Amino acid sequence: MALVHLEHVTKRFGADRPPATDGLSFTVESGRILALLGPSGCGKTTTLRLIAGFETPDQGRIAIAGRTVADADRGIHVAPEARGVGVVFQDYALFPHLTIGQNVGFGLERTSRSERRARVAQVLDLVGLTDFAERYPHELSGGQQQRVAVARALAPAPTLILLDEPFSNLDADLRAQMRDEVEKILRATGTTAIFVTHDQEEAFTIADQVGVLDQGRLEQVGAPEVIYHNPATPFVAEFVGAADFLPGLVSREGIVTEIGVFGNLNGRALGSRVRVMIRPDDVTFVPDAAGEAVIVRRYFRGSENLYCLDLPSGHRVHSSQPSSAAFPNGLRVRPEAHVLHVVTFPATS
Repeated sequence: MALVHLEHVTKRFGADRPPATDGLSFTVESGRILALLGPSGCGKTTTLRLIAGFETPDQGRIAIAGRTVADADRGIHVAPEARGVGVVFQDYALFPHLTIGQNVGFGLERTSRSERRARVAQVLDLVGLTDFAERYPHELSGGQQQRVAVARALAPAPTLILLDEPFSNLDADLRAQMRDEVEKILRATGTTAIFVTHDQEEAFTIADQVGVLDQGRLEQVGAPEVIYHNPATPFVAEFVGAADFLPGLVSREGIVTEIGVFGNLNGRALGSRVRVMIRPDDVTFVPDAAGEAVIVRRYFRGSENLYCLDLPSGHRVHSSQPSSAAFPNGLRVRPEAHVLHVVTFPATS
């Protein structure tokens, strides 16, 4: 069942500025997690604020659990507190003068004291913070504060939880741990969630569906594997993973490039010129004094070496190699491409 539905939602902050969101349309099914992925300023947080009710769309409609909560044409705008939505902010927004238990119970003021106490205890147990109920936010680590923020959002049993870059304030190791814990909590409660991030790994790890935004427009939405292996646009191809583009010519044998001939899986017309997406894991090479490619840069990444190869045409491709495979800059090599997912785009003029 579709729990969240956006239909042609546009939001502007000033008539002389481009729209922050431009005709957004997507659906999130009940119990699923959607990641909105994109660079800074692409409209991710504005989309979250529109769904939460903190902003009003200039055009379009938003529905949650089958109820229209915003409709620009009909003048409908349901207040945030009446939408059944929980929000986890980037800075957690915990009340410093309240204990952890009081923070979690803040949105339960309409319940009896006994019901509130029971619900707070239940949610703190869910996030593993039962013994911290009487502490204050400053007495907790960043990861613990984040779990408190999640617990507070879950306490009223919302229809939907929105998370605004919830892991960005944590160091790398803790970030990985916390995203696993938060996903486990969301899955255990069957909570529908939308979270925004600029981190591709984060989006791919947690989400059932990923929506890629650029300049307020939704470039593509789909399963993480689809987004990575079959990007709909060059922007998506580059944003969700390292990608090089080589010119190709469509022939009867396939798409001819300077590092190989690939299948014409997109059905491009014979004789047409295209750009072929090449990812580093598609390319390998062997040292060869007669090779036409030259290593111009090596990036050591711990678990792998990433090599940049200069081709005769002046184009460059990258090749991912094992960590132990160390080759010097200037070495001539023979590149070989083994593209499992052939993705092409029309050539740009």
